[in-house]
Amino acid sequence: MIYLIIDSGAAQVAHAMLVIGWGLIPITLYHLIPFTLSALSWRELLPAASRPPTVTVIWIRWIRESINSLLPVASVGGDVASMRLVHLRGVPGAQAASSVIVDTTVGIATQLIFVVSGVALLLMRSTDRNSLLVAGTVLLAMGVLFVAVTTFVVLQHRGLFAGSTKFARRLIPGKWLSSLSARASMIDESVVAAYRNGPVLLRASLLRLLGWTAGAGEVWLVMQSLGQPIGVLDAYILESLSSGVRAATFMVPGNLGALEGSYILFGAMFGLPADTALAIALSKRVRELAFGVPGLLLWQYIEGRYHLRRREPNAGGSRHADVDNRSQPAEG
Repeated sequence: MIYLIIDSGAAQVAHAMLVIGWGLIPITLYHLIPFTLSALSWRELLPAASRPPTVTVIWIRWIRESINSLLPVASVGGDVASMRLVHLRGVPGAQAASSVIVDTTVGIATQLIFVVSGVALLLMRSTDRNSLLVAGTVLLAMGVLFVAVTTFVVLQHRGLFAGSTKFARRLIPGKWLSSLSARASMIDESVVAAYRNGPVLLRASLLRLLGWTAGAGEVWLVMQSLGQPIGVLDAYILESLSSGVRAATFMVPGNLGALEGSYILFGAMFGLPADTALAIALSKRVRELAFGVPGLLLWQYIEGRYHLRRREPNAGGSRHADVDNRSQPAEG
């Protein structure tokens, strides 16, 4: 990431960011639109009987995105945290876990649609050698991702989590294994039930796809702030192709370097200089920090209050009782 900034001209990149200036505020706030759509998509997958209010789902999603964006957790640490948080808000453990698992699958599947539609628009816009090379490379990567997602869905229907407990026999004490196996089977059943609920799955998918599409507005706003406006379709293509790179490099913490490189590569097809393309990527970094840092602080505050409340009943008890309680396996 540092190399790309230096190679593109650090002074020019800094100038581009200064040109955007206060425009970063509406650009950052605009992210609330795709973010809220993704939160509503996840809420559709939560059980109706214990579904938390919309505001609760939104702030849990906020924490989930903050963890995945800013911490080196391979884009899954936030998912685990959101399972726990929604469970603490009354959703049964198995259904909390299955909702996040299916939501992640829906997110990747709709992202594939988003990327492929961007490639199609790119080929309609231009069929020169560079466009064909980029389109072919992106489609190849998305093809590999499609096979991976399909395999993951098939495994989910064949008892993925119950089967995984068989490989953990040597790592988990026997007194916990039976309980873990029962919970894993419940998660498997809940996941399959979610896939069988066609209307709910369709609504969740449409909301998530709208969220991906709305994300193109962020690129459009950045270009407007830079005084180099591009068309809505061009912004859509640029965002979708970059989204494909982010999906393929999810193991890289925060997609550092990958996000910046993708905008330089794809922006060149639209005649964008490297410093302008980097300004788009860095605007997203500013937004990630502006949303993510408060999200992490909120997460720590909530977890801190929860653990303090758990300790309160033992405040007047013996020290040994407190140690015994803390030695028990965590709930949920």
